[in-house]
Amino acid sequence: MRSALAMILAGGRGKRLDPLTKDRTKPAVPFGGIYRLIDFTLSNCVNSGMRRIYVLTQYKSDSLNRHLSLAWRIYNRELGEYIDPIPAQQRLGNSWYQGTADAIYQNIALIRQSGAKYLFVLSGDHIYKMDYRLMLDFHEEHHAEATLAALEKPVKTASAFGVAVIDSEDRLIDFQEKPECPRPMPGSDSTCLVSMGVYLFNVDFLLEALKRDSEMDTEHDFGKNVIPDMMKSGRVCVYNFRNEKTHLPRYWEDIGTRDAYWQASMDLLELNPHFNLYNPLWPVRCYHGQYPPARTVFADDEQIGFTGNVLDSMISGGCVVVGATVKHSILSPDVRVKCYAEVTDSIIMNSADIGKNAKIRRAIIDKDVVVKNNARIGFDEARDRERFSVTRKGIVVVPKGAVIEA
Repeated sequence: MRSALAMILAGGRGKRLDPLTKDRTKPAVPFGGIYRLIDFTLSNCVNSGMRRIYVLTQYKSDSLNRHLSLAWRIYNRELGEYIDPIPAQQRLGNSWYQGTADAIYQNIALIRQSGAKYLFVLSGDHIYKMDYRLMLDFHEEHHAEATLAALEKPVKTASAFGVAVIDSEDRLIDFQEKPECPRPMPGSDSTCLVSMGVYLFNVDFLLEALKRDSEMDTEHDFGKNVIPDMMKSGRVCVYNFRNEKTHLPRYWEDIGTRDAYWQASMDLLELNPHFNLYNPLWPVRCYHGQYPPARTVFADDEQIGFTGNVLDSMISGGCVVVGATVKHSILSPDVRVKCYAEVTDSIIMNSADIGKNAKIRRAIIDKDVVVKNNARIGFDEARDRERFSVTRKGIVVVPKGAVIEA
């Protein structure tokens, strides 16, 4: 991987995740208790042997920059290794990043200075584990000038993605952006190959394509503009991201909506989760704050003893569950859940305080929220909609720092 450079697109506004993205860029949204979304792509890079990485930032990047400084200063610059945040700087004009391709084009000088032969373009808000070395091997074996990673999805759900159409030699022959009638992959009438937003390019070929795109009136987007144009001038192939032994699709989730975020979080709590955080051969790195161990406490309130119970849940450091019940939920660091409170099917972020006898169900509670004694969230949809954002699937989203009265 010494001949490769990675650029991670991490400037997304993430409007469909509001209010979780009100004060932070999408890749900085917490996930899985102790992680940020970007930790999964960065961990893929590190575990794949990638040693030169740029993180392209733009929208409300303060918390992301702080996280990168705390968690990802792991390389030695004297050895030519780095993970560097690169803010939008209007390098080639008066505009900020106008699309995914434009974000790369505006940093063309960094690509040239690196001397890299290959460039990986990655997204900073996807949940998956991928060894990019295998994709590079595929790229070289197929003599490709551009390769995009794709995942098998049912035809009935593929219209929400970019759909790659390939021939028998894995060469891209058509690319449909969110088509109404997706074309299935060869040999299957029920399955499509959908783009994961993971790209690998020969640098010289990419720079020529970006230059052409910059001179045209387009959205400057890889999927909509650059990849279709590349098919006319070079060899573009598709890497099927699946288990080589079982030939089944591997886990990949684009955290595009609040419902997708909640569901991906709940997936972590399954008996045999499709996405396993506990594989020591593929660690997911993050910043671990200085918190004491989590604990449950027996509460003796009004002579009624009740033990803190945690069932089918993930509990981070510094959490204290005092005579309360937490079921099928994720608690981030430094959360307090007090006597007789009940938390079910929910995500509670850092330093939230859940008061006595409070009841929370199917909710996402952002950082520093105070839920007062006897408050109810997730039980009266009409009242919840008056106070909070509620998703299509009925998930209640409470913004950062809110104080919730009974």
